Amino acid sequence: MSLKIYKPYTSSIRNKSTISFNNISTKTSEKSLTFYNHRSKGRNNSGKITTRHKGSGHKKLYRKIDFKRNKTDIKGLVVSIEYDPYRNCNISLIHYSDGQKCYILHPEGLMIGNYISSGKNSNISIGNSLPLEYIPLGTHIHNIEIIPGKGSQLIRSAGLYGKILTKINNFVIVRLPSKIIKIFKKECYATIGVVDNFDYYNINLGKAGRSRWLGIRPSVRGSAMNPIDHPHGGGEGKAPIGRKTPLTPWGKSAFGKKTRKHNNNKDIINFN
Repeated sequence: MSLKIYKPYTSSIRNKSTISFNNISTKTSEKSLTFYNHRSKGRNNSGKITTRHKGSGHKKLYRKIDFKRNKTDIKGLVVSIEYDPYRNCNISLIHYSDGQKCYILHPEGLMIGNYISSGKNSNISIGNSLPLEYIPLGTHIHNIEIIPGKGSQLIRSAGLYGKILTKINNFVIVRLPSKIIKIFKKECYATIGVVDNFDYYNINLGKAGRSRWLGIRPSVRGSAMNPIDHPHGGGEGKAPIGRKTPLTPWGKSAFGKKTRKHNNNKDIINFN
C-alpha cells in the first residue's frame, strides 16, 4: 500500500494524507460476520469517564475476526481484502472448503486467490497458521497465542512481526516488535508473515475534524487549567509548572516512572 497526498486547495487539505487503498478489493463486508458493537466512549458501567478524550465519531460495524485459526487441515480460499474500521490493518475474507466463512488479519504478500491452512501439517507460507514448534528459526510471525487454544493476543497491529530465535525443550523463544524476548509454549499457534498496511503510521490527519470522526476528543494542556483542575494549573502568563517532574491530573508522575516490573513476569527474558 502507499500514501495518497492531496493538493492544498483548502487549508484543511494542505497537510492531509491517507492510505491509497489500492489492494482493497471490495467496499461491502460479509453480513454474517458483522455486527454493531456498543461503543463505551470512555465510560464504565456507571457512566463515569474512565478514559478521557473519547467520544462522538462515526458509526462502525465490528468484523468478527478468527484469532484461534483452529480449522486444521482444511484449505481456505482468500476471496477479498477489506478495510476494517476497528483496526489499523486490513482483513481478508476466507472461504473454507467445508463452506464456512471467516475473517483473518491480512498478512503482507497474501493475494486474492491464494489458499491458506492451519495445523502442524501446513506449509511454511504466508498466511498459514502453525504451532510454534513446527515453524523454522528466523521466520517472521504474527498473531501469536499466549495460552494454547485461547486465540492470538500478540502482534496484531499493522506492519508488526516477531521473530523465532531458538527452541528449548517444550518452549520457543520469540523476539517481539518491542525488542522484548519472550518465552512461549511450543503448542501456541502463530501465523506466518508480517501484518499488512505499514504505511498507516505515516498518515497525517490534516485537521482537527478528522480526529473527531475517529472518536478522539480534544485534550487541554494542564498549564492552561486552574490549580483546582490540574497540578500544572495557575500562574500568570506562561508560568512554569512549579513541580520537579510533569504530573498527571491526579498527581502521579507523568514521565520517566516505570510502569511494569519485568522481574514479576517469568515469561520475559531480561538481560539487564
